[in-house]
Amino acid sequence: MNDFQKKPKFTPELRILVASLLSMGVILIWVRFFAPKPPVLPPQTTPPAQSAPATAGGPAASQPSSSAAQKPPTGGGSSSPSVVAAATTVPRKAGEQEISIFAENDLYRVEFSNRGGVVKSWQLKKYKDDNKPQRVLDVVHPQSSEQLGAWPFALVLDDPESERTVNSALYAIDPAGQAGCSGTVTEGPAVTVDGAKTSWHFPAPSAFCLSWSDGHLEVTKRFSFDHSYVVRVDTSVKLNGRPITAGLAWLGGFGDLTVTNPAPFETVEAYYTESGKINSVPHKKLDGLDKWAPGLWQGGKDFTGIQDRYFTVAFLPANGTAPGTLETRYWKTAFNYKDKTSGQDTSEPVAQIATATKEQPTELRVYVGPKDYDDLKKMNPPLNGLVNFGWLEFIADPLFHGLKWIHKYVPNWGWAIVVLTLVVNMLLFPLRISSYKTTLKMQRVAPEIKAIQDRFKKYKFNDPKKQEMNKEVMAVYQREGINPVGGCFQMFLQMPIWFGLNTTLRYAIELRHAGWFGWITDLSSRDPFYILPVMMGASMYLVSKMTPITTTDPQQQMMMKIMPITMAGIFIVSPISSGLAVYILTSSLVGILQQWYLNRTHPLPPAAPAKPVRAKK
Repeated sequence: MNDFQKKPKFTPELRILVASLLSMGVILIWVRFFAPKPPVLPPQTTPPAQSAPATAGGPAASQPSSSAAQKPPTGGGSSSPSVVAAATTVPRKAGEQEISIFAENDLYRVEFSNRGGVVKSWQLKKYKDDNKPQRVLDVVHPQSSEQLGAWPFALVLDDPESERTVNSALYAIDPAGQAGCSGTVTEGPAVTVDGAKTSWHFPAPSAFCLSWSDGHLEVTKRFSFDHSYVVRVDTSVKLNGRPITAGLAWLGGFGDLTVTNPAPFETVEAYYTESGKINSVPHKKLDGLDKWAPGLWQGGKDFTGIQDRYFTVAFLPANGTAPGTLETRYWKTAFNYKDKTSGQDTSEPVAQIATATKEQPTELRVYVGPKDYDDLKKMNPPLNGLVNFGWLEFIADPLFHGLKWIHKYVPNWGWAIVVLTLVVNMLLFPLRISSYKTTLKMQRVAPEIKAIQDRFKKYKFNDPKKQEMNKEVMAVYQREGINPVGGCFQMFLQMPIWFGLNTTLRYAIELRHAGWFGWITDLSSRDPFYILPVMMGASMYLVSKMTPITTTDPQQQMMMKIMPITMAGIFIVSPISSGLAVYILTSSLVGILQQWYLNRTHPLPPAAPAKPVRAKK
């Protein structure tokens, strides 16, 4: 290389410095001669309130509270007239007294209160609870709501102080068509005055609005009812005239409080759909509200809600299917009470959920009703995916639809189960015949199998000689063309049907409180007098006595005799539905007739003499 090579005139550092100075010079010249002049603003003593930037996965972050907006500016000078006028442009509005508002159709009766604009009661007229005597089912939990100060249709805001204000304010009531409340009513509200208590009654179809304002924070809720389970709720919340995010919530608990097994809170879960898939969040996986940062909402949801085994609240887009337009947050709160039975202090988790829309105001349709498959399928978007039979759905779902089809022609659900049992047993009868023939063959060679087992009984279970015994036994089965599991295949095929049908009976709203006759008033719960399990065990024992025994081992024979008693005990101890007991009892009675026929048409052949059999090497 040339030792006298010239060094570069500018080092990299010097080039960066020169470029920076030139850039600053260009900016200053552009601002001085070419940039547009800023508008002249009137002087202000306090800067306007600003919202924090939106957090990831949610809309705008928390807003200033109404009380903060009402505070006078601090400092030495007084407020200018223009600032005071800007802060009082929203007129104040509130109710004068607390009023109960009832909306009613043939399916439900809802009680609102203008204190907070929340729901106090939501009765589903076509369904009863598990009280004795039974009462109309109310899916609102008044005790936990009262303790937590959280009711259905409360609002969830990004600022806790504003949230407490709007959920405790006294709202003014405006029927549809009056005072800016859109819509019409076919029949005006009936006003009832009972002493100091006033009630308004709106028969469906109807609509009314609840509105409140303190001069800075302004809230309007519009409720619209028709003859379905769907309620239209439009919510507008503004702070100093600017819309802020407001989520419509179901708080304080949901579902049938009177069920005992399992406990009500065990079956309640929040859910949401994303890209068409329903995601359920049971109470064990719910976090506390403190895990949700102010302004944090999960977006991109198709619909959201809360559910138990039989009923659901679903928050839906206002105008049919609108994928990914809803935002949600879900959490749990502890409800503390004293257990009436044990007298001990008890705490239960209460699942809660709120739903908002990307654009304000929040406009939603809310379905509050049963998880009836046909009704949910007609919804837009369809909600029939909420009827979930778990991992056995591939068995339970066909049984459920088959049972519903039979019920069209057999209006009693108990007799529909009987018909379903007859159909299933007729379809499985060829397998019973094949199983019976295999049983006869196995009984014929039973003495020979016993002789082989006797020759090897002196060896321990893990002795290699036992492998030779198994080979000789399999050689006998191969010679006679016997499938060792062929005799049990028909029974093994029935087991998944039992589990699938039990799942159907426990999770289908159609079977809830569905009676058969006599003492069987609820096919989805167990027999209160245990008569069906005893009859079922006796019929299963009779079938086992009529079926040829394939083993000569006394212990295995005793096990076959004890199994029906064990099954009856399981039905007595466990909360297995009485509808499944009806199925197994009917199946056993059909089995008795089928076994009697097989015993007459296929008599037991004489036992084959024992032959020395050696396994092929």
